[in-house]
Amino acid sequence: MKTDYKKLWKILIDKEMSKSDLRRMTGMSATTMAKLGKSEMVSMELLKKICEVLECNIGDIMDFLPEKETSKQQSGNTEKQ
Repeated sequence: MKTDYKKLWKILIDKEMSKSDLRRMTGMSATTMAKLGKSEMVSMELLKKICEVLECNIGDIMDFLPEKETSKQQSGNTEKQ
């Protein structure tokens, strides 16, 4: 499964908050913010802090998406025509 934080960025826009504001309010590092920007995994503790600051639930800030099956197609497994 792949993580996706698009919902988080939309909430920040709706609340007129910057990423810097979120970093300051949660105490997260620049490295962790970069992980969020790349849709990488972060700690559950951080996700909890974000939800507390934004007054929302975890499903409001992130999604888990299935991995695309492009690796099978790239490895030469093509259908016969």
